[in-house]
Order: sequence, then structure tokens, then C-alpha cells
Amino acid sequence: MSGRSLCSSPEGIQKAKKALIRCSLTQKALAEDLGITRQPIGKFFTGKPVDRNFFVQICDRLDLEWEEIVAEPVSEPEVNQDNSIDIDAIVQEVREKIKSLIQERCGTMRGPAMSQPIGLNDIYTSVNILEKITELQRLGINELLQQCTSEDFDRFGLGRITQQRVPGLKAVEKYSKLIILGKPGAGKTTFLKYLAIQCIGGEFQAERVPIFVTLKNFAEAANEPRLLEYITEESINPISSIRDVITYGKALVLLDGLDEVREEDSNRVLKEIREFSDRFPKNQFVMTCRIAAREYIFEKFTEVEVADFDDDQIFNFTNNWFKDKAVKPEIFIKRLEENNRIKQLAASPLLLTLLCLAFEESGDFPANRSELYKEGLDALLKKWDAKRGIQRDQIYKKLSVQRKEDLLSKMALTSFEGSDYFFKQKVAEQYITEYIRNLPDANTDAEALQVDSGQVLRSIEHHHGLVVARAKGIYSFSHLTFHEYFTAREFVVVRQSSEEALQNLVSHITEKRWREVFLLAVGMSPNADRVLLLMKDQVDSLLANDEKLEQFLKWISKKSLSVNVPYQLAVIREFYFAFILGGNLSLGNSCIGIDLDFCLISYPGIWKAIHSDDTRDYFECNLVLSPKLQLCFNFKQKKDDYISKLTYSLISGLKSALLPLINQLPETKTDFDIHKQWWKTNGQNWTQQLRAVIMSYRSIDSDWQFSKHQKGLLNKYYHANLLLVDCLNSDCYVNREVREQIEDTLLLPIAEIKQRQQQS
Repeated sequence: MSGRSLCSSPEGIQKAKKALIRCSLTQKALAEDLGITRQPIGKFFTGKPVDRNFFVQICDRLDLEWEEIVAEPVSEPEVNQDNSIDIDAIVQEVREKIKSLIQERCGTMRGPAMSQPIGLNDIYTSVNILEKITELQRLGINELLQQCTSEDFDRFGLGRITQQRVPGLKAVEKYSKLIILGKPGAGKTTFLKYLAIQCIGGEFQAERVPIFVTLKNFAEAANEPRLLEYITEESINPISSIRDVITYGKALVLLDGLDEVREEDSNRVLKEIREFSDRFPKNQFVMTCRIAAREYIFEKFTEVEVADFDDDQIFNFTNNWFKDKAVKPEIFIKRLEENNRIKQLAASPLLLTLLCLAFEESGDFPANRSELYKEGLDALLKKWDAKRGIQRDQIYKKLSVQRKEDLLSKMALTSFEGSDYFFKQKVAEQYITEYIRNLPDANTDAEALQVDSGQVLRSIEHHHGLVVARAKGIYSFSHLTFHEYFTAREFVVVRQSSEEALQNLVSHITEKRWREVFLLAVGMSPNADRVLLLMKDQVDSLLANDEKLEQFLKWISKKSLSVNVPYQLAVIREFYFAFILGGNLSLGNSCIGIDLDFCLISYPGIWKAIHSDDTRDYFECNLVLSPKLQLCFNFKQKKDDYISKLTYSLISGLKSALLPLINQLPETKTDFDIHKQWWKTNGQNWTQQLRAVIMSYRSIDSDWQFSKHQKGLLNKYYHANLLLVDCLNSDCYVNREVREQIEDTLLLPIAEIKQRQQQS
């Protein structure tokens, strides 16, 4: 028997005849169905030699394993073993014929909210691979929380990956059978398309023929074809050519979206993939699947995971996106660096695409970040699967989008209140059980509820990637941003900003980790009046029980009234508060007009003034004083210009005293790092001298001795006021009268506030 022909065994012929009856076919109908003459069909059923491709095709149509029908075991033919076939020539012929088809199918990408597709090569950013699956790591919660304390909470990134990354192309070269797992929107399909384009373009495995199969389409094809049959039907080449390519192991088989296959088709598709890859093992196989759907086991496949984008990938993607556009990529990157919570989302290619779209519209991110996050969540909860026509079957489908968001909100608040950024699987399932047991038609059986909650947890990860496994049996929200968003949503949307809910929220106003929750809650409130007023009441009450601290606020109020300057009284009060307590407070970085980590000032609007009690003269200077009285000066000016920048009516004594201090400043033509080092070395001593001069010439009495406990209260009080002002200045809806009421009473003693309320 030649290497190109196979014969049926007697036992095989009997199996084939039974299969013919089972399929309600005659030999003539079988030939017509396969599009071949009756001659090979007659030979097949009489045990005569039949072309190998026809033999396999007949068995596939009869749902038979050809190895069980053939007269004797056969091995895969060696390349060019049969002089009648030149496989290399066939490969090049097939490549040429399918080139336009591959470019059409794989040459573009389109995400949700994109009005039109974009060229793959115009936007593609190299993918990195993790060879160890994240959810299989045997790590404890304490290990996951390592280096993530409340003190560095702003730098706490749930998506941080420490294991080594491998370039995607190298992983494909390393493993002949590969399953690429990843979260929704991680770029799995894009990477597979890139492989196809690179292969057909001769840049990667040019000796193979790329075959791209969308598994959802294969599963739903009419008459449930076998995988080999489906591939040959989809090809524009003669059936024999594409079969030769596969038979001789010259195909790069790209199987996309195993998780997108409907539940009723799942077993059949899995069986087809296993049998196909076993039958033609010399081909290269790459398959993609969402990470939470990895219950599928392929013993001969190696599983790897798509890594989140790192800073370099974000930079490259951004440069590609904004190339030749009005918005410059460096502006986007700068704003991204300034918004840590938004930057967390950029680690996902899908969400980075949405960020680029939003930024492109206005040249900045929306002031109301809750709206931006809502758009990202909509993409994950609704648009991403809907755009591709994917329907996922599970108990989770009984939950509407709003129910899903309500469930996530409940999980978020419960875990956030307990500082549980990571939680064990059993805890997560308990959160879900407590929610779904109260839904209409819910199963009340405890064991059934436990099973359902486990399925729902996997569905949340599988379908939307909003809650993900960080290690074996340990979960978290995919981004801290979403954890905070859903926590705020529980107060505002689920609990409808009830008095009890808002009182609970404002009780956390002095906790740094709740800052983003407050900003989001205010932003998503239809009217933020009530929550802002409750925040103000909570802030004012912080010092109400300490008589000395109330006297301090009273002194500040009186002092601010003695100064004749064109600034709001609240701004002047803040200056005195910050000036007197400069050595005791530690504010965050927030410079106006310059971004230096050693330059500290308070909320936007702090004034740059020093006054004279006697003459009521004032000046504005280029010295911006913070509670630490560190200097923010304009490096673009020569140091002599600092004097010209002072617009003032000064008594000569103060001017003379300030000149030696200004002359100590380094020349601004020197390198920026030199200025920074100068400040690190001399800044503390320089500011102490400046404080002494100002207090001496401006008659500011600073003899306030506070205990450690009082200093702590003042610190909390000041930061709570900053948060209140930030919320007030965010893009929230608040009545003008409420805004003015809050601004006018900032940093006032509670007795004076109550007196004003009685008078109004």
C-alpha cells in the first residue's frame, strides 16, 4: 500500500456500513455530500486502496475514527517520502492563494465604542506572556499584600505582576501546542490575528500556512462539520492541497475563543480539537481562552497567561494610537501619570483603548471620573460580548446587568469596609450567597445556594474579569479603581443616598484609603448637596470637643479679619492654619504650575501672600508657602528675577531681611537635579529662617503648644478639609447656595458656624 492510499479492514467496512445507515445515507448520497465521484466510495466499502485524503474525509463524514477503519496502522508520512508530492511547493502555493483572505480576516481590529476598525499593524503592541498561571500560585493573602500598606496606599496596585514576562512570539516558538489564557480584553484575539498576519507576511514561521479558526463560528456551523472538514470548506484552495498541508504538519493552526463556544456545543468542540491535534501532531497549535474558563483540560497543550500591559507597552500603544492626530501621545502619558487610579485601568488593552478614545474627544480625561469608569464597566459588562454576538450560558444569565452591578457593589463595600482587598474564595462565595438568596425565585436550599454562588463567582471572572483569582483560592477586584467605584455605587445607587448610607460614608472621612470613594460618590450623585453638607458637619465636629483647638480656630478667624487683602477669608484662614502648624502637618504633593515631589502646597486656590498687621500692606510673591513652608519657585527665572516678581508695598526692614535668603537660592540655569539636591540639603534650614523672618516682621504669634494627640487631630482635620474642597471642586452637581455656605465656613470654629446658621 502506498503512502498516499489507505484500505478499509473487514471490521472497518462493517462499521462504515452501520454508520452509513445511522446517517441515513446511501453510497451515492455520500459521494454527492462530499463532492466526489462514486468510485472512491465504492473502493472504500470493498477494501480497495483509496486516496488517503478521500479515506479520511469519508470517515469524518460518517463520524468514524479513520484509524479504527483502516486495514493496518499507519504512521504520518515523511516529507517528500512520496516523490509524487512536493509539500514545500504546495505550502507556498496555498500561502499565496490565502494571503488576501488572511489579511481580510485578521488585518484589522475593532473594540467597543470604536466607530470603525483600525489596521492591526497600525496599533499592535507586543504581547508578553506569563509562563506560570496567576490563579495557580500558592500564595497567601499576606504575601499578596506585601509592600502594600496604608502609608503607600496610592501606590497599591492589585494588578502588579512580579514574575518574569516572556515575549509572546518566543512562547509560540517554544511550545508546539499552546493555550493562551487571559482576562477579558487582554488582547488574546489580537495576538492570534497578529500571528496570522506575521506568518502570511513571511515574518514568522514562513514555512507554514496560517489557519485561523473562530471556534464560535465552527461550533455553530450548519450540519456540525468535523474540524478538518470545516477548515477545508473555509479554504479557497482545493481540498487536497489544504489537507496535504495539514497532513504533512505544515500548518500554523490558530484556534480563537474556546470560551465563546456555547455550552451545548462545548463537548463536541473539545472532542474535535483533541482528535484533530492528536491526528496531526506535527502542526503548530495556538488556542486562546479566557482564564476563568480553564476547566477544559488538554493534556498535550501548555498553558500560559497574557500579562497585563507594563509601562513600556502602554507607551507604545499610546504612541501608535495618537500618531498623526491632534492630541499628542506625550500629553496623554503625562495626564495618565498624574492619575494613578486611571493608570491602573491602562494595564488592560481593552480599557486602554477606551481611555484613548475618551482622551481624544477633549484632550483630557473627564473631570468626573465616575463617568469614565462607568464607560469602562459597560464595556466589560455589556458591549464586549454583545459586539461579537456572544451569548454565555450559566446561572449568572438570570441576573440583569443592574443585578450584576448591585452584587458587585455589595461585595465591594463589605470587603472594602474590612480592608479586605484580597479575599478567600469561600468568603467571596458567601458574599454572593447572601445576595442571591434574596432574589425572586432563588433556591433556598443551602447546598444548592453554595453551588450556585461558586458558579456565579467563576462567571463574574470568566465573562467580565471584574473579580479575578490572584492565587489559588484567593480573589480580588481586577483593579483597585473598580473596587472603589463599586463601593461608592453601593452608597449612592443601591442604597439611594439614604441618610443612613451617607452617615456611614462620612464616618470614614479621615481615612486616607476612602478618599477616592468620596470623590466617586460625589461624582455619581445626581445632586451632591446632602453628602457634601454631611461631610462638612463631620469635618467641623472633629475639633468640637477640644476647647484649645476651637480657640485656635477662633484666633485664626480673628486674625484673617484683620488683614486687608483681596482674597476670600477661607483662603486667609488656611494660610494662618498652615503657617502656624507647618512643622506638624504633612500634606500630599500637589503643586500648581510645577511638578516637584519636594514642593508641597495645599488645595487649589491657596494664596501667596504675607501681610502686615500695622500697615495692612500686602504683596504677592513667587514663593509658594506650604504647611511645611517648602519652596516652589519658578526655575525658568533667574534668581535676581525673584525680586522683580515681588509686587508689593513692603516696609524696608522685611525687604532687607528677605534679600539674603533669596540670594541663597541656586542659579536657575543649572541642572534641575542640582536644584532638587540643593533643596534636599538646605531646604529645611532655609524655610526655618524664612519663617523666623516673616513671623518677626509680621507680628504673627505662634506660641501655640499642642499635645501629640491634638496635633494628630489637627492633621486629620486639615486633610479632611482638603478632601471636602477637592470634592467641592470636582465635576459634581451642587447648588450654588450650598457651595457658598461650605466655602464661607471652612476652617471656622463650630460655635461661629452655628451662630451664622442661626442668623441666616
